Amino acid sequence: MKRLIIATLIALPSASALACATCGCTLSTDAATGYTANAGWYASLDYSFLHQNQLRTGTHSVPTAQVAAINDAGGDQEVERGTINRITTLGLTYAPNAVWSFRLTLPYVDRGHTTYASATNPVTPDQISGATVHGIGDVKLLLNYQGLLPTHNLGLQAGIKLPTGHYGGASADGSGIVGRHPAAFSSGPLSNNASPDNLLDTSLQAGTGSTDLIVGAYYYQAVSQNFDAFVNGQFQAAAQQKLNQPGEDFRPGNQATVSVGLRYQARPDITPQLQLNLSRRNRDQGALADTGNTAGTAVYLSPGLTMSVLKNMQLYGFVQLPVYSKLAGYQLFPRWTASVGASYAF
Repeated sequence: MKRLIIATLIALPSASALACATCGCTLSTDAATGYTANAGWYASLDYSFLHQNQLRTGTHSVPTAQVAAINDAGGDQEVERGTINRITTLGLTYAPNAVWSFRLTLPYVDRGHTTYASATNPVTPDQISGATVHGIGDVKLLLNYQGLLPTHNLGLQAGIKLPTGHYGGASADGSGIVGRHPAAFSSGPLSNNASPDNLLDTSLQAGTGSTDLIVGAYYYQAVSQNFDAFVNGQFQAAAQQKLNQPGEDFRPGNQATVSVGLRYQARPDITPQLQLNLSRRNRDQGALADTGNTAGTAVYLSPGLTMSVLKNMQLYGFVQLPVYSKLAGYQLFPRWTASVGASYAF
């Protein structure tokens, strides 16, 4: 049985510039409510919570003191404490027929970040600096094509991410502010620095300042009377950067995501499902990038549930549990993430 696809077509963390390469929500919410070839208008609202509170390098976690020890030996390594991301995404889809559909997603980013900066041991609470980011993130526009098969269960995607969110930071030489309204630290030692030395890292702003190209594909198929399966993938790469001058440049790393999953549809009103989500991101580049700490691979196991509460409305909830990560440098990583959402067909 065909079902409505009215959830966000996403491959986060691209729209919201999360603090590490592979720590964002990689859940396939388009598969959460099921794919369809039905024409019409659809709207969705998605909320994702992600608390990055574990320092990791390679495939294992590391204590704060071990990272600070790099500075004890004369190095210059930021000792991050934690980042809490709350991202609300509004989506609107129009499908004129069974072959084509057009999708717009608008994220709102609510982020809190704390760091010990380049602290040495012993790390103490008075060294903590904090910043908050509130605002619209980067908008995505996506085009879906499902005309390759008569069953319309194979789809191709192409799209663009626009630099609508605030972005930027301090220039590499510390002489000025670049970008558009970058957020600054509001508490702790870093907040007492004169501008631009009080600005939050470029990778933690609400937007990236880049125009990205997006391509993807998906396939879904019933595998028994009560089960259907899906596989999808998406690739995103920055094609143009507003931060493009020497000493003031930043380019987010290319990112690829792949998801596979099963949906159990014995009941029309409740659909348990399980996803496996893989994300790979390359290093950020440029003078404003933390290049050594921004690449990696992560795999999440994501159990969830979709409920049909009205004739044209569905609710869903998922928890993502990391089962593998291999991160470059030292990055904050979540122990779990959660997403809930609602979708409606007009």
